[in-house]
Amino acid sequence: MHDLKAVRDDPQSFDRSLTRRGLAPQAQSILDLDHKHRALIQRLQELQTRRNDVSKQIGQRKSKGENADDLIAETAKIKNELPEVEAQEREAGAAVTCLLEALPNLPAADVPSGKDAADNKEVRRWREPRKFNFQVKDHVALGERLGMDIPTASKMSGARFTLLKGQVARLERALAQFMLDLHTTEFGYTETSPPLMVRDNAAYGTGQLPKFGEDLFRTNTGHWLIPTAEVPMTNIVAGEILDEDKLPLRFTAHTPCFRSEAGAAGKDTTGMLRQHQFYKVELVSIAHPDQSDQEHTRMTECAQAVLERLELPYRTVVLCTGDMGFAAEKTYDIEVWLPGQDTYREISSCSNCGDFQARRMNARFRPKGGKGTRFVHTLNGSGLAVGRTLIAVLENYQQEDGSVAIPKALLPYMGGVEALKPDA
Repeated sequence: MHDLKAVRDDPQSFDRSLTRRGLAPQAQSILDLDHKHRALIQRLQELQTRRNDVSKQIGQRKSKGENADDLIAETAKIKNELPEVEAQEREAGAAVTCLLEALPNLPAADVPSGKDAADNKEVRRWREPRKFNFQVKDHVALGERLGMDIPTASKMSGARFTLLKGQVARLERALAQFMLDLHTTEFGYTETSPPLMVRDNAAYGTGQLPKFGEDLFRTNTGHWLIPTAEVPMTNIVAGEILDEDKLPLRFTAHTPCFRSEAGAAGKDTTGMLRQHQFYKVELVSIAHPDQSDQEHTRMTECAQAVLERLELPYRTVVLCTGDMGFAAEKTYDIEVWLPGQDTYREISSCSNCGDFQARRMNARFRPKGGKGTRFVHTLNGSGLAVGRTLIAVLENYQQEDGSVAIPKALLPYMGGVEALKPDA
């Protein structure tokens, strides 16, 4: 949600930022609705004040035995007008909110301008991809002989689902445990096990609603299945006023994620790259506004560290204005090398949302020694997407005979298994 006062104070700057997002200027429309809303508030206050004054005058006249019919008639007129003005005021206020909540967060000043992924800027590259002396396979061809069963999953659930069995299922679990251990023991994140279903207010708070409802799955109880643990973990502080010295708060969770992939028709239809259900280890930070940039860098480095411990080549890019998510003001994407596709693919997005989500959730902190409250800044990132990490391990650690070596960092989690072997 945007700060209405900031739009009033500098509408030109607001419109310039929207233009960088590829959107038409909106400040004047917002200000017109705001002017109408404030005029109705003023009219409502005038009517309420006049009603109170007239009531006093009626009492005074009656105490003196004077006629008060004109004032009684005015009271009746005000009584009839008040509900109409109240309804108009609510409608005008809702119109302002509706317009503001539909607009994405404004990009940070150092975010590169651009239309799409082609305009993203690489900021880091780690390790050169391995050179194979045999024909590489993609994760689907490898997985078929290691316990990855897409046909059975499709039979029971349809497209974009995968059944993992045996050794490859154990590898997926090992990856998640390794990530959680790293983030909690070395990087200071608090492990959580959050609800997998949330109400409208929680999805609204992180920006999924009202605009992106079609991307989510809804139950017949009115709950939404979470698209990422960002939703429940960020909402831990919804409606709260935190002590400044408690910041930053850092949370992590390993959960399934559910996405309808409504806008992904025809994209990544084979294998595990784009699923309706997948597992992810998520990172969330609740930070002081003065420290959120540093926290963003730190979170990105924590996600990168997972790939470095697994010795998987990756690159990090800063997203341009046209490629960022709705709630983000700046995003780093980490892309892992997939030899089966001969390209880098996103495995983590780490975003600083500034106070955009906090305003929607009314999440604040009380400055030490100061008056009033301020909105916190919220950040989220994948640390990492477990399924895509599994794909990266299968493809980067594949051997000529179809087996897959286990990365050293995962050996303690694999019960002595050093390689996945075909048809084992």
